[in-house]
Amino acid sequence: MGELMFQIVLLVCFWGSCYGTGLYEENITIYGMFPLHNVAATISTIPQLTDCNRGTENSHGYYLVQALRYAVEEINNDTQLLPGITLNYQTFDTCSLQASILGTVTLLAQQFNRVKVKSNAIALVGPDSSSYSFTPAAALGSFLMPQISYEASNELLSNKQLYPSFFRTIPSDKNQVKAMLEILVRYNWTWIALLGSDNSYGLQGMLSLSQHASDYNICIAYKAVIPILKADTQLRMQNIVKNIIKTKVNTIVVFSSKRIAKGFFPFVIEQNVTGKVWIGSEDWSVATLVSQIPGISSIGTVLGVSVKSTHFYGFQDFVKRNLPKSINSLSETSVACLQNSSLFGMATNPLSEYDKSSSFNAYRAVYAVAYALHKALGCDSEKCPNTEIQPWQLFHHLKQVRVSIRNTTLFFDQYGNPPTGYDIVTWLWINKIWSLGIVGSFISEPPSLVLNASEIQWHHTDCIIVYFSQMPESRCSPECPFGHRQLQIGQHKCCFKCIECPASTFLNKTGSTSCQSCNKNLWSPSGSEDCLQRTVLYLQWDDPLAIVLLVLLALTLLLTLSTALTFLLNMTTPVVKSAGGKTCLLMLLSLTIAACSSMFLFSKPTQASCIFRKSLFIFSFNICLTCMTVRAFQVVCIFKWSAKLPKFYDTWAKNRGPDIFILVTSLIEFFIAILCTSLKQPLPSADYDFYFDKTVLECNNTMVVVLPQILYVSILTVICFCLSYMGKDLPANYSEAKCITFSLMIYIISWISFFTTYSVNRGTLSMALEVVAVLSSVLGILGGYFMPKLYIIILQPKKNTTAHFQNCIQMYTMAKQ
Repeated sequence: MGELMFQIVLLVCFWGSCYGTGLYEENITIYGMFPLHNVAATISTIPQLTDCNRGTENSHGYYLVQALRYAVEEINNDTQLLPGITLNYQTFDTCSLQASILGTVTLLAQQFNRVKVKSNAIALVGPDSSSYSFTPAAALGSFLMPQISYEASNELLSNKQLYPSFFRTIPSDKNQVKAMLEILVRYNWTWIALLGSDNSYGLQGMLSLSQHASDYNICIAYKAVIPILKADTQLRMQNIVKNIIKTKVNTIVVFSSKRIAKGFFPFVIEQNVTGKVWIGSEDWSVATLVSQIPGISSIGTVLGVSVKSTHFYGFQDFVKRNLPKSINSLSETSVACLQNSSLFGMATNPLSEYDKSSSFNAYRAVYAVAYALHKALGCDSEKCPNTEIQPWQLFHHLKQVRVSIRNTTLFFDQYGNPPTGYDIVTWLWINKIWSLGIVGSFISEPPSLVLNASEIQWHHTDCIIVYFSQMPESRCSPECPFGHRQLQIGQHKCCFKCIECPASTFLNKTGSTSCQSCNKNLWSPSGSEDCLQRTVLYLQWDDPLAIVLLVLLALTLLLTLSTALTFLLNMTTPVVKSAGGKTCLLMLLSLTIAACSSMFLFSKPTQASCIFRKSLFIFSFNICLTCMTVRAFQVVCIFKWSAKLPKFYDTWAKNRGPDIFILVTSLIEFFIAILCTSLKQPLPSADYDFYFDKTVLECNNTMVVVLPQILYVSILTVICFCLSYMGKDLPANYSEAKCITFSLMIYIISWISFFTTYSVNRGTLSMALEVVAVLSSVLGILGGYFMPKLYIIILQPKKNTTAHFQNCIQMYTMAKQ
C-alpha cells in the first residue's frame, strides 16, 4: 500500500511538471481534476487505489486538460487581465472515485503545508462527475476554496449550506429534468420507463423526475436503478432489460453517468431491444464512451440533453499545434509529456463536438477564476498591486463575476449555477458512422423548448429510418377521440378506457376525465366534441302552420260577427227571443274577444302577451258560459220546475236575476284574474329542460295564475252541463239545452286534447293545439248554440213565428199529460 501511495505522489508531481509552466516560480496556481483514464470500480474491505495507468484511456479527459492549458496560455499572454502575474496549473487524473478523493486530500494538504509544494493552489477546476465532486465540494467548502466543475450537474451540489464554495459552468440537473419532461410532453410520450445510475447523479435525477412527472401527466410504468457493472450485477442488468420489454413501453428515460451507462447498454443490445426511444441525460447522451459500444445503433432513437454548445474557435488549432507532424516522430512535439505513448494515443483521437462543448466549459471555468483574481488583486491595465491572495478572498469575488467569454455571458446565481441553457441532441447514423446532431434547445427561465422535428431520425425494428410522420408512440392507452372522457383503470392515470360524453355535454380535447356541460342555449348529442345551437320553439307569424291557424281565426271572427249582425237584425223574432235576446249579443261579443285572445299565442312571448294569452280567454269565455248557464236555468225552470216553484221564476225574472247573475259571476272571475296576476305575474321565459336540443319560449308562473280561474270556470261548466242535460227532452223549438250540451262537449274535448298533448309535447304542435282549442271552443258554441237558430232564421222563416212556438209547447204539454 505504501508503494502504491508513493507511485500516486510521483504521478501527481509528474503531471505538475508536465503541464505546469513555471510551476515553482512565485505565482498563482489553479488545481485541475480531469479523467484521463477510467478504472473499473472494485469492492474491498480496505481502502485501495488502482493505478490510473491500468485503466482505459479517455481522450475526452485529455482534451479537457488541453482546454485548461489553452485558457492559461491566453490569460498569461493577455497584458491587461493579470498584468505581472503568471497563472500556473496543477492537474490530477481522476480515473476513479478513490483517485478524486486522493486528489482532494493532496489539495487539502497544501493548505496545511504538509506536502512540500511551494506554490499552493487557490481554486479547483473540476472534476467531471457529480459523484466525484461531492468530496472536494464538502472538504474545500470548509476553507471557502472555490471549486468550479465543468460537468457535475447534480442538484444537491447547489446546497450552499453543505457546499458553500461550489460553482459550475453547466446547469444543474433541476433544469435538465425540466428539459427531459418537456421533450416527453412535446411528443406525448406519457408511458415511460425510468432508469437511473446507482450514484448520487442518477439517483437524484431519477428522484426529481419521478416527483415532477405527474405534473406533466406522465406515468412511470417501470423504474429501476442501474448498478455498476460487476460480476454479481449482471443478472440485475438482464432483469432490468427484461422488465422494460415486459412493460411494453417505447420510451425509456435514462438518467445515468456515462461510465454506468457504458456497462448497461451491452445488455440492451444482447437482448435485441430495438425500435425504442431513449431519452438521455447530458452525461452520457453526448459521450463517445457510450456511442462507441459495438451494435448500439440497433437500440433505436436516442434523444439527449446536452449543455449548450458554443463555437470554440482556435481550440482545435491549439490542440494540433502540440502534436508532431509525423506520428512516428514523437520527439518533434514541444510538450514532453506527449512522448508518453498513452497520452499520444489520446491526442490522436478525433476531437468530437462533445469534447469541444465540455472543453469550452472547462475553459470558461479558468477564465472565471482569472476575472475573480483581477478583482481580488486590485489589478488595473498595468499591474496587479497585490500578489498575495487567499482562497476565501477569491471566493467572495467569484460570486460577483459577470463576464463575456467568447460571446457568452458567464455569472453565477446564488446557488453557484450559470445562466446556461441546453441543446437537444440526437444520434445520427450515416453508413454506420455515429455523429451528433443538434435538433433543438431548451431555456429554463421561462421554460421554453424548441425542436426541429424534421431532423430527427426515428429508428424502428427493421432498422429503416422513418421520419416524423411515423414517430413511435409510448402510451398505456390510446388517446380518446373528441367527445369521449377518460375513465382511469388501475393505479396509473395514463391507463384508461374511453367513455362517451352524454347528451348536452361535449369535450373538444383529449386527456380530460370529465365532460363539459353545454351552455343552456346550446345542446349536443352524446359523444359530441362541440355544442350546437338549440332550436327555439314558438309560433312564428310566417310559419305555414301559423298561417293556417290565422286563416281559421279569420273565418271564426267572420262567422261570429256575421251571426251577431244577423241576430241584431232579427232581434224581435221568436227564435232570437227564445235564444236569449240581447244576451245573445253579449255571448257573441265574448266569443269574439275569446277568439281574438288566440292572437297572443303567436310570436315570442312578451310581458303583455303573457298576461293576456290565457286570462283573457278564460274571462271572456266565462261570460259566454255564464250566459249559457242562465239560459239553461231559465229553460229548465220554465218546463221542469214551474209547477213545483211557481213564484220562483217570476221573482227571478222580475228582479233581473239573469243580469245580476251574469254580472256577479263575471266580476268574481275578473277579481280572481286580477288577484292572481298581481300576486304572481307571468313573465316571458325559456324552458331548457323539456327538450335537450330545443328551447321552448313560454310564460312562467302561468299555471299559478290561471289555475284558480280554471277551477272557477270548471265549476260553472259543470253546473251549466248539468242544467243543460236536464233539458234534453224539451220541445224542438226550445232545444237550447241540447245545443248547450253539445257545445260544452266540444269545449271540454278540445281542452282535454290540448292538455294531453301538452303533457308530452311542448313544441309548435302543442302551441298550435292551444290555438285550435280556443277556436274550437268558440266554434263549438257558434255551431252548437247559434247555428240552429241561424238555420231557422235564414232557411226556415216559417218556423220563426209565435204560432209555431205555441203549437210546439202545447204538443209538449199534451205529451207530458
